[in-house]
Amino acid sequence: MGKRVLVISNMYPSNRTPTYGIFVKNQVQALREKGVQIDTAVNKDNRGGKINLLRKYLLWLVKILIRLITNGRKYDVVHAHYIFPSGLPALLFKKLFKSKLIVTSHGGDLDQMAKKNKLIFRMTKYILKEADHVIVVGEALKQEVTEEFGVDKNQVSLINMGVNRTVFAPTDSEKVKKELNLSQESFHILFVGNLIKAKGLKELITAFQRLPDKNAELHIIGSMKDEGFLQELKTDVASEYKDAVHFHGTKDQQTLGRWMAAADLFVLPSHIEGFGLVALEAMSCHTPVVGTDVGGLHYLLSDGAGILVEPKDASSIQQGIEQAMASRELREEMIRKGEAIAEENDEKTLLNRIIDLYNN
Repeated sequence: MGKRVLVISNMYPSNRTPTYGIFVKNQVQALREKGVQIDTAVNKDNRGGKINLLRKYLLWLVKILIRLITNGRKYDVVHAHYIFPSGLPALLFKKLFKSKLIVTSHGGDLDQMAKKNKLIFRMTKYILKEADHVIVVGEALKQEVTEEFGVDKNQVSLINMGVNRTVFAPTDSEKVKKELNLSQESFHILFVGNLIKAKGLKELITAFQRLPDKNAELHIIGSMKDEGFLQELKTDVASEYKDAVHFHGTKDQQTLGRWMAAADLFVLPSHIEGFGLVALEAMSCHTPVVGTDVGGLHYLLSDGAGILVEPKDASSIQQGIEQAMASRELREEMIRKGEAIAEENDEKTLLNRIIDLYNN
């Protein structure tokens, strides 16, 4: 009989925001397909503002309390995604019912949340110390958890979210371009991620508009958290580039796989990035990647697997894009190395490691 698991996450997709915490949902679905019994207590609301924050977190807490009251003692494992806040209610199950507590850090919970104030830092440290096991999605996070928060390295596993190589698969680029009504003559640059400042979109748009090669198009896919920021980005696009910069909104995973296979270059200009799963998904589609030298991207794109550029620096991003555009041989080399990395990070292999942690 397998273990019964409760997943608690403060980020999870909904019909309105299908990419919000999509990697958590993908992992839950993949684990269910492998026969793991999983329930969820998750927040699907990504809206900001004090009233919304209060409402969504109260609603989420009610969901968790219902699980606690009705099924609390049935769960062998409680798996919290994001140390704080998710790890806090997850601790209740451990304290009350002796459930095994596993927490996954995705980056923002350490790089941003834990640094907001001393109280959150102390709570983050407490949750990490109380957890039976900590999963981190990147090498830099592992160092932070063991060195800055003092967690025993034997209690920490580096397991990223993994890539679904069936969805994110190499496909004939010309054929997919035709299906997506993309010009065969243009060089197509793609960004996928939440439309927030920390993803470096303002710098990306500036870098794109400075490219000497005017035969390029920029495609931006992702969910909007703030209507004002999206309008700001659109205002940043100069009138002569209105037909070259495209905002496509959100796409489901299957469609994303096709966009990544169609793109000539994938760019991830984040200010912080725990792992950079979308970059791995692009590599899995045989699309070369330019990414900022932050967090997990530092390791993922090292040794020529991608081009690393400086964060918050439009000129550096521009140079990285130009370098990739200028050399087919360089792009082919990145594709070759990216394939090996995608194979290493196939979600099927990584899911078995998580199941081992549940059962251990």
